[in-house]
Amino acid sequence: MARKDPLADPAPLIRRVYSYVAYRIGDGPDAEDLTSEVFERALKYRESYDPDRGGPVPWLIGIARRCVDGRRYIPAHADSAQVEQAVPHDLEASALERLTLARAVSALDDRSRELLALRYGADLSARQIGVVLGLKTNAVEVSLHRALARVRAELERQDRSETDVGFNDRAARTSS
Repeated sequence: MARKDPLADPAPLIRRVYSYVAYRIGDGPDAEDLTSEVFERALKYRESYDPDRGGPVPWLIGIARRCVDGRRYIPAHADSAQVEQAVPHDLEASALERLTLARAVSALDDRSRELLALRYGADLSARQIGVVLGLKTNAVEVSLHRALARVRAELERQDRSETDVGFNDRAARTSS
């Protein structure tokens, strides 16, 4: 019986892999190059694809993880001065939200950032993440829950510190 080609419908696969890579290293030419490298490796090792271990997306994300880990990239969230894409509505508010979230995510440990990249960058389910990482689905769900809780706590901490700074600035101006 002939195996189904995991790369038969590449367009949605490319989008998912690019999203994951961009989440890990930032979007742009480096992410495009790395996505191309993932598909070059996938073509080379196409015969190693085992549909019993999951669909093509987790297989490709596994390749992408090895490609990202094999290179030395500065993660996108580590450089809060990166250029933000223009958003049709309120550009300033949108850019501020993205920078604030990137700063909160950068405060997480590598494993938590990886889990969030797999869930929200690659849009994998907890079960698919479990396949990629060799973990049980329940362990992935618990770890994602904890990572999101840490992001929320960091966002609240940032909000409190910005409020305190704003209050201190106003107090200093009114006292002079």
